[in-house]
Amino acid sequence: MGKLEELLRANGGNAAESMGAGVTRGDAMRGAYSDNLPPTPDRVRGLVKVKNVAEIPLDKIDRDPEQPREEFDEEGLARLAESLKSRGQLQPVRVRWDEGRGVYLLLCGERRWRAARLAGLPAVTAVIQDGPVRPDEMLAIQLIENAQREDLRPIEQARAYKRLMDLYGWTATRVGEELAITQGAVSKALKLLELPETIQEQVEQGSLSPDSGYEISKLADAADQIAIASRVVAEKIGRDALRAVVKERTGRPSKPLKEGRERFLYRDDDGSVVTITGPVLATSPAAIVALLRKALRHAQSNARDTTRGEAA
Repeated sequence: MGKLEELLRANGGNAAESMGAGVTRGDAMRGAYSDNLPPTPDRVRGLVKVKNVAEIPLDKIDRDPEQPREEFDEEGLARLAESLKSRGQLQPVRVRWDEGRGVYLLLCGERRWRAARLAGLPAVTAVIQDGPVRPDEMLAIQLIENAQREDLRPIEQARAYKRLMDLYGWTATRVGEELAITQGAVSKALKLLELPETIQEQVEQGSLSPDSGYEISKLADAADQIAIASRVVAEKIGRDALRAVVKERTGRPSKPLKEGRERFLYRDDDGSVVTITGPVLATSPAAIVALLRKALRHAQSNARDTTRGEAA
């Protein structure tokens, strides 16, 4: 059993009760006198009476200041608010009472709570978490919900992973196991936190994809990272092209040339590269041209031989 699953069980009662565990079922009271009672209607057979569920006024609920999610898409909140007004609240939020603040703090469902306020609703349905919850346990529970959300921003997600690792001393592999995601996804997210703030902002704003941010993180120099990120955004460079650029800049250094040998390199705009290495370079440009012509004749001869072989 994973640590997060243990937390949900330990904080237990409530998480389980919201799913119907450990509570009274519709036909549990029939007892020894069931022969004298009418049969249980189908509409209530197997149903669960959930405890600790209440309609709580919105002004008695506040966000958890330690919530890993920091920003919410305004357009998405507006759409959810319209849905709440037209269809009602389909899923309860989860809260705990904070004696010091005198309000209920959100464990899960801040987006629904914000949308309910935007919709002008007086209250929301909430499952109330009994008993104290340690900060690390609260973060873990919130991470479970956040990790399943597609609209959580990449940097927020990465920061949440990092906080969880710091709290428990977990590796990226352990985080992946606990949250049912790949270790590679966790590692790539964490690499985003090593980027300069300007690039992190580009990722958060959506002008630079997380995949591109990860590729850029492979560059060692921060100034180089910023310059490449600006090019990617301005020129809309695709992932494959970016990988090629990064690979070129992070490639292994060339083997040292033997004494008396020089190198001539020509790189075309389309990415083609012509390299000539040898003592001929020390003579004159005419020698280079002669060598290129010789190479061209050899290439043409090979092409003719290939064509004859296919025809035969």
